Parts: sequence; structure tokens; C-alpha cells
Amino acid sequence: MTVTVTASAVLAGGLFTGQAYAAPPTPSITAQGGFVMNNGTGATLFGKAADTRRSTGSTTKIMTAKVVLAQRGLNLDAKVTVQKAYSDYIVSKNASSARLIVGDKVTVRQLLYGLMLPSGCDAAYALADKFGTGTTRDARIKSFIGKMNTEARNLGMRNTHFDSFDGISNGSNYSTPRDLTKLASSAMKNSTFRTVVKTKSTKQKVTTKTGGYRYMSWTNTNKLLSTYSGAIGVKTGSGPQAKYCLVFAATRGSKTVIGTVLASSNETNRANDVKKLLDYGFAR
Repeated sequence: MTVTVTASAVLAGGLFTGQAYAAPPTPSITAQGGFVMNNGTGATLFGKAADTRRSTGSTTKIMTAKVVLAQRGLNLDAKVTVQKAYSDYIVSKNASSARLIVGDKVTVRQLLYGLMLPSGCDAAYALADKFGTGTTRDARIKSFIGKMNTEARNLGMRNTHFDSFDGISNGSNYSTPRDLTKLASSAMKNSTFRTVVKTKSTKQKVTTKTGGYRYMSWTNTNKLLSTYSGAIGVKTGSGPQAKYCLVFAATRGSKTVIGTVLASSNETNRANDVKKLLDYGFAR
């Protein structure tokens, strides 16, 4: 009888012991929670406290973008005027910012870049104000967050609740590694979303209050795009409660691996955890 050892088994470092394939050892990560799946099949590849609810930080903005992109008749080139309330909010929360300038007219598409690359909470506010319904700003914000929670229920995200449009929690903003991975997998079906989250940096021409123009330059906080071969997204998050989070995705050949780590202790450990999980996902 002739036995052939597959290339994948050799690459995985498996020794032939009567089995055609020896799976790679399950990685150990420092993050408090993690989940990885094969995006094509939905098969679970790794889980650690995958259904434990945790603060999500700015990974919340994946849902912000998804709700915007789900609007019927969405015009990505529609212009939104930057309000003083958005910049006041950034200052009051000491929040991450796209550095939007009051009075500028910025397109919805540009706001999505400002939301997902520099993780602009001002861009998140502008989008929630634009796409929520109601006669007052407070009503529109409440409406938009309601849409986020409706979408979470529709996606079967059983352990998720949003109380903000940007992840700056008001006490009950939480999700899980499994739920956030499910969200990202769904969001990545949208071509605009995919284009935005894989962009390392962008320079956008916006209209000023006086009718002139200026350029806004934004760099993606997701360093995985530059450090891991095949990385295509998705979103970083951080905060006092959330610690360091990353929803990530990468494609090699015909296989896409997607996942989440929550509550890493620092950026370095977060990066190491994600690389381990991606390597493991591709080896499986």
C-alpha cells in the first residue's frame, strides 16, 4: 500500500502516525476571549470564552457602518454638514476622532472612511444623526442605536447589546467574540464595507463651509493590514473596560479566516494573539 503525506500535513508540522493528517496544536492566547471561523463554511476553528459578554470598544463601529450601508436607497455621495455637537462630543469624551471640521460638507462614503480608519467617534455621531429618525438629535441617536440592536437580533447575536453608536459605553454596550465575528462576516458581504476596511490610508477632498475644499488624511488603526500577508480587515477597539480588541480577517488562496479577540492586555499581545489565530486557521 502506498501512503501519501499531504503538503498541508507537512506544513502543519504533523508527523505521520497512521493518520493522513495531524492537526496543528490549538494555540494559547493571552486575550480573555477569542473566536475564529472559516468564513466560507462557517465552521468554528477556535474558541476561548467565545460567548462571554465583554465591552467591545470601537469594534462597535462595525455595526454602525452596517446599519448605514443597509439603508434603502442609500446615496454614498450624499453630503452631511459637520455640526458643532459632533466636535463637542469628541472633546467631552476624549474620544478618537476623524478631525471633522464644523461646517464642512462630507459625503456618507467619506464618513465611513472616517469611522473605520481613524475610528472617528465624530464620524459615528454624524452618521447616527443622519440615519436615525426623529425631529430632535437625541431622538435620531436613540433611533439609530435601536436600528443597531434590531440588526443584532436579526443576525442572531444573542449576547450583544448596543447603547452607543461608537462603543463608548453608557453601561450596557457589550458583545462576544462569536457575535462580533458573525457581525463582521455579514458586514464583509457588502463591497463598500470591504473596500473601506482593507484601506491602509486615504486622502479625501471635502467641501468647506465657504464653498472651497480641503483634504482630510486618515490612516487605519488596524496595523494587521501591513503586518500579516492576506489581511483584509476589519476593526480595532480599545478602552478602559474593553482593553485591546480586534475583529480580523485574512484571505489566502480561496480561504478566508475571520475572527475576534477581546480584552487583550496591550497592542503587542493583541497582535501576537491574532497572528497565532490566523496561522492556526489557515493550517486547519
